[in-house]
Amino acid sequence: MLAAPMLAASAWGQDGATAARPQMVAAPLHSDERITLDGRLEEPVWRRGMPATGFLQTEPVEGGPASERTEVRVAYDSDHLYIGARLADSDPAGILGHQRQRDAGLGSDDRFMWILDTFLDGRSGYFFEINPAGLMGDGLLRTGSGQTINKSWDGIWEARVHRGDFGWSAEIRIPFRTLNFDTSIDTWGINFQRTVRRKNEELLWSGHRRNQGLFRPANAGRVSGLQGLSQGIGLEAKPYAAAAWKFDEALGTSVPADVGIDVTYSLTSSLRSAMTVNTDFAETEVDQRRVNLTRFPLFFPEQRAFFLEGSSVFNFASTSGVTPFFSRRIGLAEGEPIPIRVGARLGGQAGDYDLGFLQIQTGGHAAQPAETFSVARVKRNILAQSTIGMIYTRREGAAKALDGPFDVDDVDLASGQTLGVDLDLFTSSFRGDTNLQFEAFWVGHTESVGTRSTTLDDRSAYGVRVNYPNDIWRAHVSYRQLGDAYDPAIGFTQRNGFRRLQPSLTFAPRPEALASVRQLEFEAFFERLTDLDDRLLTRSVNLKPLGVRFHSGDAIDVDIRNSYERLDAVFEISEGVVLPVGDYDFTGWEVSARTATRRLVSTRASYGRGGFWSGNRRSLSLDLTLRPAPGITFSTDWERDAVELREGRFNTNLVRFNGAWHASPWISLTGNVQYDDVSELLGLYTRLRWILEPGSDLFLVYTHNWQNDPRGLVTVSRGATTKLNYTHRF
Repeated sequence: MLAAPMLAASAWGQDGATAARPQMVAAPLHSDERITLDGRLEEPVWRRGMPATGFLQTEPVEGGPASERTEVRVAYDSDHLYIGARLADSDPAGILGHQRQRDAGLGSDDRFMWILDTFLDGRSGYFFEINPAGLMGDGLLRTGSGQTINKSWDGIWEARVHRGDFGWSAEIRIPFRTLNFDTSIDTWGINFQRTVRRKNEELLWSGHRRNQGLFRPANAGRVSGLQGLSQGIGLEAKPYAAAAWKFDEALGTSVPADVGIDVTYSLTSSLRSAMTVNTDFAETEVDQRRVNLTRFPLFFPEQRAFFLEGSSVFNFASTSGVTPFFSRRIGLAEGEPIPIRVGARLGGQAGDYDLGFLQIQTGGHAAQPAETFSVARVKRNILAQSTIGMIYTRREGAAKALDGPFDVDDVDLASGQTLGVDLDLFTSSFRGDTNLQFEAFWVGHTESVGTRSTTLDDRSAYGVRVNYPNDIWRAHVSYRQLGDAYDPAIGFTQRNGFRRLQPSLTFAPRPEALASVRQLEFEAFFERLTDLDDRLLTRSVNLKPLGVRFHSGDAIDVDIRNSYERLDAVFEISEGVVLPVGDYDFTGWEVSARTATRRLVSTRASYGRGGFWSGNRRSLSLDLTLRPAPGITFSTDWERDAVELREGRFNTNLVRFNGAWHASPWISLTGNVQYDDVSELLGLYTRLRWILEPGSDLFLVYTHNWQNDPRGLVTVSRGATTKLNYTHRF
């Protein structure tokens, strides 16, 4: 009777390593040695020790030999880790290196990526990447139900590249002060991946199977010999100064100026605390505008650096669609900034635990009162690749009265608390060498102001998900339930009061008989959503009868969708167009295509039509990107919906233009112009960023918004901001 449970526990507990991991030894620098960071690998240390070689293909031929030779060496002194990579290429003129902006996507370029598992736990790590133009990208890596990379983390490190007749090479210097690590071990997990873009060839040093890959630290190799590493005293100060000129049609002109500081201290080599005073987000990019034709709010990702730093620890049941903590509920109200007076953050690892803590105090602003926010997160590593965790949030302060506009004399003190638990089981050795995931969660919160009669069931959410994420076959089934009053005080919820069942199945073969095709894709997706009395509210059947991925990087998809929606209340989908209560059943289709981004001109296009609520819709989306020279990019996007319903007809248009000039990896000028004919707002955003040295930046930002009305384009707001920050480490 015990055999089955013991076998299941054994499967979840294995790490899936089916072969010996490759090993390398870091070479220590002699006391009189120095590495000149120029990308040329000319120092004697690069000739000592055995390099990482023997890279194998993940794409296009799993396990195939690399078409180009790659050698990587690791060295160190007490303060820095050094990586030297020689990436030979038989066609140096064919090397692609266009992007230069920090953390820009490298789908168009050759690239060299690596991860560091500094705790040797196979669960988390640091991600880095460069390209032949010297671009630097990085992020925090966490595995589990899905693999998340928080690329908004900007570590302080440097890289230089060199191109020659042999191909290209790179030298990288990473201060140990940038990393959290376990000082009791001298061996880290490490892995390398190289992309040869013109061939769309992906090469791995370790874990070359498609079910493995760079982003699974459990499949990484090993680098040993790391001894005597120093993080200094672990103190970092980052002061800033900002000045601005602003004009608002309603508020007039102002000339604000401010100073503030972020201070970080390493409590241990693996756990860091931070404090921010008078936080400013002047350099944060604007959200991409979208037209909403649904009944539910849109989700916009966080873009502010203080909240993104180490934010992956706060991810909760990440594939299950619940968000008990959403940092944009802090310091923002309907997209407008609320001043953050002081904040504290703690993050890192303590033994088998991942820890995260936030404490934020916001100031009062217009009709928004001052508030205090607290968030605590803990995850315990269990088995080989699994976790169990808990999250707690608290929001307290003055809340608006429910029966009218806010008034300082009519205030009720609100206190909203949320508690959640999640379980994340993962194994890469199911049936020998495949991946299997199981996720479960529960979230509940206290009563909000004006909802004193609700029960805990009304204010809670729970669910489970089983996922089979593999190369040829992918499948999942999930179930979740959200109570009628579920609305965490610092969370994000699109809708509540429902039960949802959602399975999907994908078959993605790799046909050898089709020389130009890398992979086909056929998919079936089903969703059934009812209210808590089991009345059907939503039913969706999505079919992908054909998806094609070419070796060139081009792709084509065909999708068909049948939808049923029940409206229990009228829905104004557009101004003056109101859908009545009732049942709606409609079917539509869409064809989409994209070309490889490595080309001088690349495009994305989609066209769809078919039933939509009580009538029909035609949708068109066109994206065009031009890269005339390294570091220069122009793109334009156009989205159009033409809707004809029994209740009326309307069109929506959204146009976006983006431009960027990156003179070097250290200086960039970016901007965008957006306009939609729903809000009839035209917005301009431009930003100059000059990285004076890693960790120290100068920003110049200009914004301008016009309203389109019978008078023409009328300025409603504009402003210019300059911000300088400087990082000093002790």
